[in-house]
Amino acid sequence: MNIYDVSRKAGVSIATVSRVINGNSNVTEKTKEKVLKVIEDYGYTPNAFARGLGLNSMKTVGIMCADSSDPFLASAIYYLEGDLRSNGYDSLLCCTGYEVDVREKYLDLLLSKRTDAIILVGSNFVEGSKEKNQYIIDASQRVPIAIVNGALDGNNIYSTLCDDYNGVYGAVNKLKESGCSKILYLYNSKSYSGIKKLSGYLAAMGMDPKEPTEGNDYVRFFNGDINEVKDYLTTLHNNGLEFDAIVTADDNLAIGAIKYAKACNIKVPEQLSIIGYNNSLIAECSDPELTSVDNKLEAVCSNCVSTLMGVFAEQEVPLKTVFSAEIIIRETTRF
Repeated sequence: MNIYDVSRKAGVSIATVSRVINGNSNVTEKTKEKVLKVIEDYGYTPNAFARGLGLNSMKTVGIMCADSSDPFLASAIYYLEGDLRSNGYDSLLCCTGYEVDVREKYLDLLLSKRTDAIILVGSNFVEGSKEKNQYIIDASQRVPIAIVNGALDGNNIYSTLCDDYNGVYGAVNKLKESGCSKILYLYNSKSYSGIKKLSGYLAAMGMDPKEPTEGNDYVRFFNGDINEVKDYLTTLHNNGLEFDAIVTADDNLAIGAIKYAKACNIKVPEQLSIIGYNNSLIAECSDPELTSVDNKLEAVCSNCVSTLMGVFAEQEVPLKTVFSAEIIIRETTRF
């Protein structure tokens, strides 16, 4: 039996059944008794959807991410789900991949489930053109949209992120202060966050972030696993490119750089300094332990959830919150 059967047998609307289930006082005693008798006679157990009809809330938040096997995204999901649960909300997770049309379908799916809000995890959801972001803006007219690690302007869109520009800018300057001059930047994403990080590197090196980087030997885009990064850097080294430091856009790339140094008998940090990004668990597990930029992921996720709770409570909350990054110094740098 479902709520529709109860409605039919009691001779009342679905909304009335839901009001009874939720203890709404705006129901006559006679009607309430009639509905409760049907529920008792047929052993009906209300589900979340039935409760939501009366409360105008499913107590459920949708979470979308591109790839839950990615360590950064997996950690974000862990923090978000835990914070939502502690606030009495369930989560629905969709792993969307990177194609905009697929993401739009998943967003429509979560909207059809009557979620109270939707969280987009990762700056890759923010595209460079307004047209590709329009489906998110349209969805924000129906429910609050929260973005973790990215920013998009909109009246019902709430962005929480780390200052990736200054995170990389500061890391490069620390390397320069320690005596490094030939600093290679290795990145694997052209997302909102990826562009901010690249701009931070270019600015710290005295280059114009608005100028194209093609032909710049010290700016390298490479998307591969740890061993492929090692082989790629070995090839650059064998082709005569000299560098005394490497800054990477995530920790996995930096671990590949450590493996490259070991394969080529290069001493870290005496001959080569290495800085990763995200301060993930792998930074502490590497040998030597990796200096990494902490993007405050746990705090970002906690703030994202608390912002949504404020929205639900009809409080005034900021549309954009930015956290400062912090360099966690370990064994791969000389400072």
